[in-house]
Amino acid sequence: MVDTLNIEDRTGEKNLVFRRMIVAMLLVFVMVISLIARLFYLQVVQHDLYVTKSKANRVQVQPLTPTRGLIYDRNGVLLADNLPSHNLQLVMERVDDFDDTLTQLRSLIEISDWEVSRFESRLKRSRRPFQPVILKERLTETEIARIAANRYFLDGIEVDATLIRQYPYGSTFAHVLGYVGKINESELKKIDGSLYAGTRQIGKNGIEKTYEMDLLGEPGARMVETNAKGRILRTLENESSKPGVDLTLYMDLELQQLAEKELEGRRGAIVAIDPKTGGILALASNPSFDPNLFVTGISTEDYAVLRDSIDVPFLNRATRGLYPPASTIKMFLALGALESGVTSWDYRVPDPGYYILPTDEEVRKRDWKEGGHYDFVTLSDAIIESCDTYFYDLSFRMKLENMNDALDKFGFGRDTTKDVDNLRKGINPNRNWKKQRHGLSWFAGDSLNVGIGQGYVLASPLQVAIATMTLVNNGEWKVASLVQEASDELKADLKVDLPESMALDEEDWDKMKDAMRKVMHSSKGTARGTGYDSPFQIAGKTGTAQVFSVAQDETYEAEDVEERLRDHAWFTGFAPYESPEIVVTVFVENGEHGSAMGPVARRLMEHWIFREQQ
Repeated sequence: MVDTLNIEDRTGEKNLVFRRMIVAMLLVFVMVISLIARLFYLQVVQHDLYVTKSKANRVQVQPLTPTRGLIYDRNGVLLADNLPSHNLQLVMERVDDFDDTLTQLRSLIEISDWEVSRFESRLKRSRRPFQPVILKERLTETEIARIAANRYFLDGIEVDATLIRQYPYGSTFAHVLGYVGKINESELKKIDGSLYAGTRQIGKNGIEKTYEMDLLGEPGARMVETNAKGRILRTLENESSKPGVDLTLYMDLELQQLAEKELEGRRGAIVAIDPKTGGILALASNPSFDPNLFVTGISTEDYAVLRDSIDVPFLNRATRGLYPPASTIKMFLALGALESGVTSWDYRVPDPGYYILPTDEEVRKRDWKEGGHYDFVTLSDAIIESCDTYFYDLSFRMKLENMNDALDKFGFGRDTTKDVDNLRKGINPNRNWKKQRHGLSWFAGDSLNVGIGQGYVLASPLQVAIATMTLVNNGEWKVASLVQEASDELKADLKVDLPESMALDEEDWDKMKDAMRKVMHSSKGTARGTGYDSPFQIAGKTGTAQVFSVAQDETYEAEDVEERLRDHAWFTGFAPYESPEIVVTVFVENGEHGSAMGPVARRLMEHWIFREQQ
């Protein structure tokens, strides 16, 4: 028999309801205790953690980019400036759909595929959370207004005002100042991240690179409060940045522009130095390029045009172009021979127009002047008329070791500058160098070639100018430098390895300078046309360097040879002769005749010496 519930059992119903209430109350109590425990854990135990997270969502620390130091010429003309620029940035953590956002942005402003590609490359680099990434730089006022009007519909979009580098004179100082550019991956691994907080650019070459730590400045920081969309509501704290050091150069804008004009249509370099201070007054290389193209990033197409140019505009011919110095080297070898006692001012060499090597009569080296200069040539004659025969004999008797030592004392094969970026040291050859480079022994014929500035010896126009300055100062070294004024404690590494000075009597220096004066003003001098009717006396030396070898019994006509195979042209000199104020070295690739460079140097000298009257 099955028991049935008595629906009239009111006591049983009350007990059932009561038991259910007790269970429900216990469940509520347990839940309340659990909530209180959880609340206690979050509010007390984990208080510091969640306060920090809350501030991270509400408060951001933003780096303040320091103002990069300015660069001036000797007269206070601004050569490297900082101009305001507005950039379009995306905070990817706040962008829901990049493709949709990009489509909306492109409906407002022009954004190229190259800019998008560059943006995607930047995204792949390591960065802090919520750090903006630049999509487009140098926004116009119209573009800024369009973005501002639609900003409410564009999450994660920012328009940031910043300063960018500007080079007012473009290509004129490109090889001297260099340029700043975006920090790349390899540079990121080397730099101190704390110094570059908020800074996207770094000096790539030239003055910008050499003095990077001084021009950079020190970053500051500000703490700001933001809303849910990341927009700044107020600034909580602010630590100002420290601007970079301003630099003043020895260089003169007008002289540099004149040098650039003189090189127009030519491949070459001009260097001008103040022999009293070692300050570099002009350092021109042509062709050049516009450094402003690199500040915010150059397009692949524009870069390819510069990179693939047959004229190599990126090459600083003044500091990195290495060429046979030709006859401009003769004064320095001759002074070395005087120091070592190999020759004297009275020593004479027969000059039939050629020289036969005493140890091998099959080696016959011709003089540039057919038939020779005189029956016998003195050292002074050899400088004035650039007699090769004399220097063949000199180099044979001098031997390689003395030649190497003499050239070393004038800075060949060394970097004797204070702050010229990436200068090539050239080649001052010796026996070990040839053995290591070519696997061959040194021959007497090699010495004859070096004796006239050909063969294995190579130098840059700046090195020839520095050697000439050292001659002007009777062997006393003045360190060639670009920067004239800066702070007392520069961070740039400016160590200089100067060679030993040449020990000669003052009379020897004076006689050599007088021979160089006669090069310009004597009727027999190789640059007599330059010195004619000059308002002051000039001392100098011409040089013509062969680009390809010609058989000893052959000559060639320039018009029959491809332009790029014609001789290089050199001139180096100083003025005024009595009290030198300027040293000028001119080099032109395939310029054919060194004497043609004399008038170029004279115009720079006249401009500098009479600058106060202009």
